[in-house]
Amino acid sequence: MLDKGIGKVKKWTDEFKTFAIKGNVIDMAVGIIIGAAFGKIVDSMVKDIIMPPMGWIMGRVDFANLYLTLPNYEGKIVEYPSLEAAQAAGAVTINYGLFINTLISFIFVAFAVFLLIKFINKLRAAVETKEETQVASDTKACPRCFSTINIKATKCPNCTADI
Repeated sequence: MLDKGIGKVKKWTDEFKTFAIKGNVIDMAVGIIIGAAFGKIVDSMVKDIIMPPMGWIMGRVDFANLYLTLPNYEGKIVEYPSLEAAQAAGAVTINYGLFINTLISFIFVAFAVFLLIKFINKLRAAVETKEETQVASDTKACPRCFSTINIKATKCPNCTADI
């Protein structure tokens, strides 16, 4: 009974090793790490490069500092000089400027991923076309059954016709 349990554990361990080592998990981990780093780069680009000129063009608006303060529990709306001051005072705020920054970051990330996938698909298509050309030059069709056979074959392995 104990040997049977140890055998199952060994089988699961071997399956897990195969799963973890055979690319899918490793590819996914690399993708997540690169994606997180890429997200930080795009986020910085939006916050530090794109939004300041947009705010300047729109009359010196700092999108990160756009917010609405909700009334406190006594029904009074207190004005604060900045979002940080409102949050430090414990006010409940709707941070629509930060939401705009996040939305623009998402659009840039989505567009960059779209371009990356488009580029990868072009590379894949080029590689597949090259492989198809290579396979086509190494094979021919049997004149009798039309199956694909090696170009050097003198007899079809499918219909046994002489070629």
